[in-house]
Amino acid sequence: MSEDLAGRLAVTLDLGGVTEKAGLMDRTARALALPDWFGRNWDALADSLCDHTVWPEGAVEQGLLVVVRGWRPYAEANPDEWRTAQDVFAEAVDRTPALAVVLTLGGSS
Repeated sequence: MSEDLAGRLAVTLDLGGVTEKAGLMDRTARALALPDWFGRNWDALADSLCDHTVWPEGAVEQGLLVVVRGWRPYAEANPDEWRTAQDVFAEAVDRTPALAVVLTLGGSS
């Protein structure tokens, strides 16, 4: 799902039911419509989040807001991996002013 939110193109990254890195990478690839050559590793994720050329249409002009929901089960099942994912998100945001990543806190998913 994507929509215009606060001037940025918002993309929802729904991690509901995901408890391992492979699932996070697959869901991210789908949510952001990443190319088939996306490497599905932490470095590739950071690079893709920072690379405007692979962002969804409209995001380059507006900026990109990635809304991560349903992340708690993943964080509980694999806390070390989840910390790495958060570090990757934070690094990408630091490197790319047009990017924002937020974690939803509502609900149990």
